[in-house]
Amino acid sequence: MIEIPFLKPKVIPYEKYVNYLKYIDESKIYSNYGPLNRMFEDRILLEYFNGIGAVTTVNNATTGLILAINELKRPRGKYALMPSFTFSATPLAAMWCGLEPYFIDIDENTWEMDRDHLSSALNRLGDEVAIVIPYATFGNNIDLSYYSLIHQQGIPVVIDAAPGFGASDQGTQFGQDFSGAVVYSFHATKPFGIGEGGLVYSSDEEIIHKVRASGNFGYLGTRESKSMGLNSKLPELFAAIGLATLDHLSEKIASRLRVIESYQKELEAHNLISLGWKTQQTTGQIPHQFFSVLCPVGEYNDYYIKKLGEKKIQALKYFSPACHEQEQFIKFFHSDLTITEGISKRILSLPFWEGMEQDTISRIIKTLIS
Repeated sequence: MIEIPFLKPKVIPYEKYVNYLKYIDESKIYSNYGPLNRMFEDRILLEYFNGIGAVTTVNNATTGLILAINELKRPRGKYALMPSFTFSATPLAAMWCGLEPYFIDIDENTWEMDRDHLSSALNRLGDEVAIVIPYATFGNNIDLSYYSLIHQQGIPVVIDAAPGFGASDQGTQFGQDFSGAVVYSFHATKPFGIGEGGLVYSSDEEIIHKVRASGNFGYLGTRESKSMGLNSKLPELFAAIGLATLDHLSEKIASRLRVIESYQKELEAHNLISLGWKTQQTTGQIPHQFFSVLCPVGEYNDYYIKKLGEKKIQALKYFSPACHEQEQFIKFFHSDLTITEGISKRILSLPFWEGMEQDTISRIIKTLIS
């Protein structure tokens, strides 16, 4: 029986959002971009993006990726360039848009898509590139300047920032000012968890206008479908939970940062870095979804997952196997993936939740080295 689970999702409790529910009873609107959803979007745009650009909620981040990719992709393009070191939703979303994933290796320190490999692929594939889909690895504030440049040059970019809402650098929410599209997840396991849902942001309001219309059956001001669409609307109930979560998000982020600090202290106290363990090179403030480390070169994550499991501690290995090693994607082209394959064999994602106690973290780290 597991004593220390991998995650303990902590969606805001009922008493925190119950007052918002009266708006649903009064309006009798339960979806269809109702008043709570509009209030939720307005607050997010103002409080987290300084009123720059536009946002639209979606029923989940995978749907958000599909809508954004479908709206931005170059119509004659074939390939969606992305890291293999990402969640399977990323290549699946591209495939739903009629594209072929093309996997790019990652940087050995930041674990994000390697810019040199990406640039080489862009030059080699030329007009066959339909879109580029970077992954903001584990919610990191990846540098968007390069992606802004290629987007402005006509190669559309959609950022998969599923765990990235609440991440910031020098006080600026990750993704602000980006003129492509950025997709965030509000799944219960994410730092900003409301149960299920997501958000698409862009500094280009026209992109969001089109994504929103596509998420409403392709309606553009009339009841006539004018573009490829589906139903991606966020129910008012989840918007109510989202509003209450915004009321307390600073507390939730602070709690997660304390857990990260505790993990880092334990790594230092037990000299894991000097023993060959490695953490992700990150930038800014990240309210992590979980805490990931690499075991030493020549060792493998399966050994440590079994070791922790024997002590009733649940750990996982995001992302192993990497996408290009999975049955659904194994047939697709890719660059040299030496770094991806090495990291996917060593990655170890450790238990993490808000309010996690120091003693629990200490037990996990001691088990790794015992």
